[in-house]
Amino acid sequence: MLPEPGVMAAPLPPRTPVAARPPVAARNALRVRPAAVLRAGLFPWVPVCLSAGIGLWFLRPALLDAGQWSLLGVILAGAILVAWQAHGWAERGRIGWPLADATHLGALALCVAVLGMGLVAFRAAQVAAPVLDWRYYGPVEGRVIQIDRSGRDRMRLMLDRVVLNDMSPQRTPGKVRLSLMGDDPLPPLGQRVMLTGHLGPPPAPAAPGSFDFRMFAWFDGLGAVGYSRTPIMAVAPPQDGLWGMHRARMQISAAIRDRIGGQAGAVAAALMTGDRSGIAEETNAVMRASNLYHIISISGLHMGMLAGFVYAAGRLVLVAVQGAGIGLARPLHKIAAGVAILAAAAYLWLSGGGVATERSFIMVTVMLGAIIADQRAISLRTVALAATIVLIYSPEAVTSAGFQMSFAATIALILTFGPWSRIAPRLPWWLRPVAMLFVSSLVAGLATAPIAAAHFNRMAQYGMLANLLAVPVMGTLVMPAGVIGALLALVGLEAPALWVMGLGTEWMLWVAGWVAGLSGAVTGIPKPPGAVVALMGYGAVLAILCWRRAGQRGLITAAGCAVGLALLALAAGLWLSARRPLLLIAPEGEAVGLMTPAGRAISKPSGGAFVVSVWLQEDGDMRDQSAAAARPGWTGDHRDRRADLPQGWQVWHLTGKGSGRRAAGECRPRRIVVASEPVALQGRAPCLLLDPDRLRRTGALAIVMGPDGPQIRSSGPMPLRGRTKPP
Repeated sequence: MLPEPGVMAAPLPPRTPVAARPPVAARNALRVRPAAVLRAGLFPWVPVCLSAGIGLWFLRPALLDAGQWSLLGVILAGAILVAWQAHGWAERGRIGWPLADATHLGALALCVAVLGMGLVAFRAAQVAAPVLDWRYYGPVEGRVIQIDRSGRDRMRLMLDRVVLNDMSPQRTPGKVRLSLMGDDPLPPLGQRVMLTGHLGPPPAPAAPGSFDFRMFAWFDGLGAVGYSRTPIMAVAPPQDGLWGMHRARMQISAAIRDRIGGQAGAVAAALMTGDRSGIAEETNAVMRASNLYHIISISGLHMGMLAGFVYAAGRLVLVAVQGAGIGLARPLHKIAAGVAILAAAAYLWLSGGGVATERSFIMVTVMLGAIIADQRAISLRTVALAATIVLIYSPEAVTSAGFQMSFAATIALILTFGPWSRIAPRLPWWLRPVAMLFVSSLVAGLATAPIAAAHFNRMAQYGMLANLLAVPVMGTLVMPAGVIGALLALVGLEAPALWVMGLGTEWMLWVAGWVAGLSGAVTGIPKPPGAVVALMGYGAVLAILCWRRAGQRGLITAAGCAVGLALLALAAGLWLSARRPLLLIAPEGEAVGLMTPAGRAISKPSGGAFVVSVWLQEDGDMRDQSAAAARPGWTGDHRDRRADLPQGWQVWHLTGKGSGRRAAGECRPRRIVVASEPVALQGRAPCLLLDPDRLRRTGALAIVMGPDGPQIRSSGPMPLRGRTKPP
């Protein structure tokens, strides 16, 4: 077509010489190269791949030797080489660009996963300390580094720099924890004390697949636990320096408890200082039943509320200062963000700096830092950066419920922020705060409910109602009053602020008690198989991160979204189809639990109370041990209990003095015999004999009946070992 008269035709671009043109196949590959789709927003995948490598290590936790470290290094070097060369292979025509991009990204993902495995392995080796392998009774000397309260309402002391009688430093645990049976005055932090105690290794899981306290203790450097009935004797005066700061924190906690009084004061002290030693177990139980327990533990909610209040108040103060004619050189919102970071750091120190609090501080600091750097504070990149820092600093956190729930709630709220920002302007101004609170509570509750149910085997039916009633008071009264009280305490005028704070905590306790008392407030949920939480997490991440780029409709993003949804469906299927073990045997043979149509029947109404409570909880059973022991299934007297099993088998549970001798007489074919004393038999036992000697090697046992008889699964020995042996 010729140009219209008077219109100059645009000059044609210079023609590329034929020899300089790429082949037709290469030109087509260049046109369809989806690099922009694959490379946009890849940083959120960094913590995902890190956590994958960390999770793989936890499947078979072990301290790596030189050969294993070398193998990790070779894999890492190979993955780096492949990632570096992938695009070069495409430029030379060896592979297409889509395959090159996929290879490049896959190699990078492998690099990050290997780094995650190396991080957690290095962390496990770094915290390695002796673990007590036998029962110890005698004098225990050490420095008090922590005071808290156990689940049985007993005060506990954590000691470091431990000295045990006739034990060399190379075999002595680095830390021990003792429950106190008496009501003696508690020593201050940093004081060196001595008392007589019973110590043993950290307890094994109550059942195969249950929470393994031994792993938690390993990363905490805790090598022995026990109890003491003797008075506490001071060996040396409290140390100054850092421990003086900790004692000041405890004094602040005691002052808050005394000024407010009761459990309201104990909760207020926990919110401000992280000291939960004043909170009774009854209060903890009520808060759990109402789904308000997260308020007691300092978490991202508290850090966010405090930092948000300081940020908003700081901006108002700075605007007022600027309105008074005093010019400020830098943007006011950045100054306010810096002040909020300092306030969050002070709160971190005041709260004692626990793992959950440190994680919350990192998240808040990253978001406030994004404001200072002129970046979006609320974005998946910000959350990914916070998660990456947490995983580098504390890689074992990936297995904790707190880590999983806090990041799940944060991601869900960020994904909801976009739609909410479009809907909110259409609502009346007076309705927006109420609607926002309802939506945020609903979204956070839905995101965390499956994780909480998987970890705690409980679901608070009215948790959203309790949060709707309590969280606004937390944000508008309790945390602001705490900040104002901390400032006024410098001049001795904190009483009015603490009074307001006490009103808020009393309201929260009333809401918790009311909601917990409603009919059906708590529903038991059976424990899912171990793979369910990982499948839920990675399935949700795949679906979310790939769905965000669904507009490009790339093949890889669509496939990733489909895989994510499939993983979620698989997790749901595994959970719904899971069956609890027919028989559970306690680690020391003190209890046996038989699954019946009426629920798990316990062999004895007493003995092994903690282990039995874990069994019933993981069954989703709300009954206590005495009620479970009254269920039909067991016969015989209180010392010799027996029950019938499928395929003509029987289980016998023999306890008390002489149980080993009686067990030897009852050991016959097609019988499972559990004894609380060692059993001496000549030759091979005709029965399946489980006495303390064998259970000490296997730990708790779960038994199901297969076609060939009983199939046994054990919790096994501690996979990580300390540098210690019995004397």
